[in-house]
Amino acid sequence: MSTDRKPPMTAAQRWVLTLTSLAAFMIALDGTIVTTALTTIRKSLNTSVETLEWTVSAYILTFAVLMLTGSALGDRFGRRRVFVAGLTLFTASSAACGLSSTVAELIAARAVQGIGAAVVMPLAIAQLGAAFPPRERGRAMGVSAGIIGLATAGGPFVGGVVAQGLAWQWLFWVNVPVGVLVIAGVLLKMSETHGPQARLDLVGVLLTTTGVLGLVWALVRGNDAGWLSAETLGALVIGTVLTVAFVLWERRAPAPMVPLRFFTHRAFSAGNVASFTMTGAMYAQLYFLSQYYQTVLHYGPFGAGVRMMPFTATLLIFGPLSGRLADRLGERRLVSGGLAMQALGLAGIALLAGRHVSYPALIPALIISGVGVSTAIPPTQKAVVSAVQPQQIGQASGVFSMLRQFGALFGTAVAVAVFAASGSYATPQKFTDGFSAAIGVGAGLAAIGAAAGLVLPRLRRAGAGPAVSPEREAVAAR
Repeated sequence: MSTDRKPPMTAAQRWVLTLTSLAAFMIALDGTIVTTALTTIRKSLNTSVETLEWTVSAYILTFAVLMLTGSALGDRFGRRRVFVAGLTLFTASSAACGLSSTVAELIAARAVQGIGAAVVMPLAIAQLGAAFPPRERGRAMGVSAGIIGLATAGGPFVGGVVAQGLAWQWLFWVNVPVGVLVIAGVLLKMSETHGPQARLDLVGVLLTTTGVLGLVWALVRGNDAGWLSAETLGALVIGTVLTVAFVLWERRAPAPMVPLRFFTHRAFSAGNVASFTMTGAMYAQLYFLSQYYQTVLHYGPFGAGVRMMPFTATLLIFGPLSGRLADRLGERRLVSGGLAMQALGLAGIALLAGRHVSYPALIPALIISGVGVSTAIPPTQKAVVSAVQPQQIGQASGVFSMLRQFGALFGTAVAVAVFAASGSYATPQKFTDGFSAAIGVGAGLAAIGAAAGLVLPRLRRAGAGPAVSPEREAVAAR
């Protein structure tokens, strides 16, 4: 008889899984939901495409910059308390987005949304990791990661449906009732947890916030301002210097935001590299695929969103399955195999794309890439969170969430740069040339992630040695 059967979730665990997944769903959805609605918003607010792109960039900018700070605040003042504060800010700013009558108001509200998201996302992962012991964590994170992945990849579809069938303001108004319900559920059903820090590392907060801001600003502005422009190079240099200063400070800080010993864990480092490259490849695909459907295959926003389904539907199906398998098979095979499939699917899309290609011809490659992402997301998250002790999960999830968002920015920025060098929007054929090159970049990133997955530790089989505590299990993952 198998001894690997997992006990049923407790009521408290089910509430934590449900509430953190709903919160993360809102955050992930808002990262991509406006991509297929940009044209509708541009016409409504009478603004330029260049200005309107900041409705996406402002959200990503504050989201990426403040995640370590959000995680540190949760560890210091209580994860549930700060989680509720982040949800409240996100919900209120969503209403402000819906009430915006100018593009400046919308961009400002989106920036505040990003601040709320930066608090909510790492603490959602931290609360989830704290609620489940290591040998049950994969199952829970599989469900959560499948929902997050579905929201990320399904954003363009939802945005297309809303933009074509309703007013664009509903992209944001839908967050308000969901946010209120999640806040009530957290206050009633979730217990408080804290991290290991007795006081807040204010110097670390300042250095990491300004350092990450410089790096993210360079990525966001590089394609528009020019990669060799004074603005881009200046932001890159400042961001790099302050990030190095942050690392040096953390080595001697009495209560560091990010204990650097985390990076001596094979599982922590390899899992973060795999997540970074996987997310970069996925965002490169999401950014250009809906545009390809509309520019080359001449579908409208709704039609483009529907045709994303072969990719997005796999995330809901295979994410939970992969999470359960991670508890049995370990993370190594699932991460490396999943990212190899993602690379294969993206390479297929790049090779098949052409002005006269039929949409059905792309479906197998879309499914393969989707299954690959779905398979890899839960075990990468589980590998990182399980590499540290339970009280350090908040710090680990903050690093993981920040680097994942960096991956999204990096993948998008590099893909856009390659697209601009290889093609343009002038004609469908020129768009196709740039599209194939950009998707090829995504395939390369996924292949790097597959190699990183091979560095993850092998699964320690039950019966192979004496049982170990979660703390010893974390040390064994180095």
